[in-house]
Amino acid sequence: MRRDGQAELEPQLGVTREQVCEPSVGVVSLRAEVPEALLTAMRAFIEQHPNWDQYRLFQAALAGFLVQHGMGSREVTRCYLANLFPSQSSWKSCR
Repeated sequence: MRRDGQAELEPQLGVTREQVCEPSVGVVSLRAEVPEALLTAMRAFIEQHPNWDQYRLFQAALAGFLVQHGMGSREVTRCYLANLFPSQSSWKSCR
Protein backbone atom coordinates (compact mmCIF):
# COMPACT_ATOMS: atom_id res chain seq x y z
CA MET A 1 0.00 0.00 0.00
CA ARG A 2 1.20 3.50 -0.73
CA ARG A 3 1.34 6.21 1.89
CA ASP A 4 -1.56 8.08 0.29
CA GLY A 5 -3.81 5.06 0.86
CA GLN A 6 -3.93 3.94 -2.77
CA ALA A 7 -3.24 0.32 -3.51
CA GLU A 8 -0.17 -0.57 -5.49
CA LEU A 9 -0.80 -3.89 -7.10
CA GLU A 10 2.73 -4.60 -8.22
CA PRO A 11 4.53 -7.86 -7.69
CA GLN A 12 7.44 -7.82 -5.30
CA LEU A 13 10.95 -8.76 -6.38
CA GLY A 14 11.56 -12.46 -6.29
CA VAL A 15 8.09 -13.54 -7.41
CA THR A 16 8.25 -17.14 -8.52
CA ARG A 17 6.70 -18.49 -11.68
CA GLU A 18 4.22 -20.50 -9.57
CA GLN A 19 2.71 -17.27 -8.25
CA VAL A 20 1.63 -16.07 -11.68
CA CYS A 21 -1.62 -17.14 -13.35
CA GLU A 22 0.05 -17.79 -16.68
CA PRO A 23 3.63 -18.89 -15.97
CA SER A 24 4.74 -18.69 -19.61
CA VAL A 25 3.71 -15.02 -19.86
CA GLY A 26 5.37 -13.69 -16.71
CA VAL A 27 4.41 -10.91 -14.38
CA VAL A 28 2.71 -7.68 -15.37
CA SER A 29 2.70 -4.69 -13.03
CA LEU A 30 -0.64 -3.07 -12.44
CA ARG A 31 -1.57 0.02 -10.50
CA ALA A 32 -5.17 0.64 -9.61
CA GLU A 33 -6.92 3.58 -8.05
CA VAL A 34 -9.78 2.27 -5.98
CA PRO A 35 -12.41 4.00 -3.87
CA GLU A 36 -11.45 4.27 -0.22
CA ALA A 37 -14.34 2.00 0.78
CA LEU A 38 -12.91 -0.84 -1.35
CA LEU A 39 -9.41 -0.29 0.02
CA THR A 40 -10.72 -0.35 3.59
CA ALA A 41 -12.69 -3.53 2.91
CA MET A 42 -9.67 -5.15 1.26
CA ARG A 43 -7.45 -4.31 4.24
CA ALA A 44 -10.04 -5.67 6.67
CA PHE A 45 -10.42 -8.88 4.66
CA ILE A 46 -6.65 -9.43 4.51
CA GLU A 47 -6.31 -8.81 8.26
CA GLN A 48 -9.02 -11.40 8.96
CA HIS A 49 -7.64 -13.92 6.45
CA PRO A 50 -3.85 -14.11 6.84
CA ASN A 51 -3.50 -16.66 4.03
CA TRP A 52 -4.64 -13.95 1.57
CA ASP A 53 -2.66 -10.94 0.41
CA GLN A 54 -3.49 -8.04 -1.91
CA TYR A 55 -2.08 -9.88 -4.92
CA ARG A 56 -4.07 -13.06 -4.40
CA LEU A 57 -7.22 -11.05 -3.65
CA PHE A 58 -6.85 -8.94 -6.77
CA GLN A 59 -6.11 -11.98 -8.96
CA ALA A 60 -9.15 -13.83 -7.59
CA ALA A 61 -11.40 -10.78 -8.02
CA LEU A 62 -10.27 -10.08 -11.59
CA ALA A 63 -10.41 -13.72 -12.63
CA GLY A 64 -13.82 -14.11 -10.96
CA PHE A 65 -15.18 -11.08 -12.79
CA LEU A 66 -13.93 -12.39 -16.13
CA VAL A 67 -15.28 -15.89 -15.53
CA GLN A 68 -18.69 -14.57 -14.43
CA HIS A 69 -18.89 -12.35 -17.51
CA GLY A 70 -18.29 -15.07 -20.05
CA MET A 71 -14.52 -15.21 -20.50
CA GLY A 72 -14.17 -18.78 -21.68
CA SER A 73 -10.41 -18.96 -21.27
CA ARG A 74 -9.25 -22.10 -19.54
CA GLU A 75 -6.26 -20.23 -18.07
CA VAL A 76 -8.49 -17.55 -16.52
CA THR A 77 -10.77 -20.21 -15.02
CA ARG A 78 -7.73 -22.08 -13.68
CA CYS A 79 -6.43 -18.85 -12.11
CA TYR A 80 -9.80 -18.18 -10.49
CA LEU A 81 -10.01 -21.67 -9.03
CA ALA A 82 -6.37 -21.71 -7.92
CA ASN A 83 -6.88 -18.55 -5.88
CA LEU A 84 -10.09 -19.81 -4.31
CA PHE A 85 -8.79 -23.32 -3.59
CA PRO A 86 -5.00 -23.03 -3.15
CA SER A 87 -4.66 -26.52 -1.66
CA GLN A 88 -5.84 -28.21 -4.87
CA SER A 89 -2.70 -29.38 -6.65
CA SER A 90 -4.47 -29.62 -10.02
CA TRP A 91 -4.79 -25.79 -10.18
CA LYS A 92 -1.36 -24.82 -8.81
CA SER A 93 0.00 -23.88 -12.23
CA CYS A 94 -1.87 -20.59 -11.93
CA ARG A 95 -0.23 -19.45 -8.71
